Amino acid sequence: MLKYQDVALRIKHMIYQQELPKGTQLANIEELINQYQVSRSTIIKALDRLERHGVIYQVQGSGIFVRQRKKSGYLNFMESHGFTVDLQDLPGSSTVFNVDIVKPDAQVQENLQCDADEEVYFIKRLRFVDGKVYGLEQSYYRKKLVPYLNKEIAENSIFSYIRDICNINIGFSDKYIQVTKLDAEMASYIGLPEGDPALFVEEIFYTTSGEPFDFSRVVYHCENTKFCVQGHAK
Repeated sequence: MLKYQDVALRIKHMIYQQELPKGTQLANIEELINQYQVSRSTIIKALDRLERHGVIYQVQGSGIFVRQRKKSGYLNFMESHGFTVDLQDLPGSSTVFNVDIVKPDAQVQENLQCDADEEVYFIKRLRFVDGKVYGLEQSYYRKKLVPYLNKEIAENSIFSYIRDICNINIGFSDKYIQVTKLDAEMASYIGLPEGDPALFVEEIFYTTSGEPFDFSRVVYHCENTKFCVQGHAK
């Protein structure tokens, strides 16, 4: 984890642990520099990250303020924190069907920018939030970047493992969205009738250096899934 990401996480935890209400004014930049013993640029980047994630807002000439938290049970559609982080106020779990080492097909090669003979992990898991099916997730991880995965890891937060154990700095993602109809296989996993509408999302995750390490496809349950968009206009 980069220093500004760590500072952003510490500030976020402080806000949530103290249950600071919307509109609470935080310390100014100089005070935050002294409190966290980091440079001005680190604090500015940390605050920018928190603002993009909908945790704070900044008013020029007035200060830094706590932003209203999103409603419980909503997945932030613009940011890619992962289920575990974004829905941490609700109990979540995963049923893991596959953790296999495979050779990538043409689509996976294109999205992960890898060769046909490069090994990738293929993981299929059903995600639950508050006891309800949220979505079917199928993900491919480059083994050269994520050297080891197993069922126990996949049952929890893969991103936390990648960041904390593999020491991969997760940078950004590209997300592609469409509405589709459930085929027989997807319907059987999701628990809805074949032909029902579903939101289908493909996402490519990159390291901070721009190297793709994860290509995921998620089909969301149309009745159980709720999204929010916390916009940030500049």
